[in-house]
Amino acid sequence: MRVSAKGEYAIRAMLDLAMHQGQDLVPIQDVARRQGIPQRYLEQVLLLLKRAGFLASKRGSAGGYRLVRSPAEVSVGDVLRVVEGSLTPVEVAGRPLRGRRDAARDLAELWQEVADAVAGVIDRTSFEELAERVARRAPHRAMYHI
Repeated sequence: MRVSAKGEYAIRAMLDLAMHQGQDLVPIQDVARRQGIPQRYLEQVLLLLKRAGFLASKRGSAGGYRLVRSPAEVSVGDVLRVVEGSLTPVEVAGRPLRGRRDAARDLAELWQEVADAVAGVIDRTSFEELAERVARRAPHRAMYHI
């Protein structure tokens, strides 16, 4: 499975917002600065997440973003599927394994196990859990720079 820059930025932004959940709204420039993400690109990513119902926002000098749901209710898999689409992790020579009639077809069961394992990890990992991991590893920092 490949995660694009958009997917990586979406996860980092959601994690940042989860770690600042107690604040009403988090300014986009703060997220961009903490995460080292270009603000104009981050705007596009956050708009996708807002359209998917993960974020709420307010414009203006007192504006920013906040999570709509608790970080415990949103998984990494939820976010990746919004920004990446399908998370099928394995293709052979650019072709999906389904429907293949050669020896590669015999590997389809293994690749499905790989896909299921990846989906299991990202679907059971919530942003609350990620925020807790960061807090344990870097308690002296306001926000872990991923």
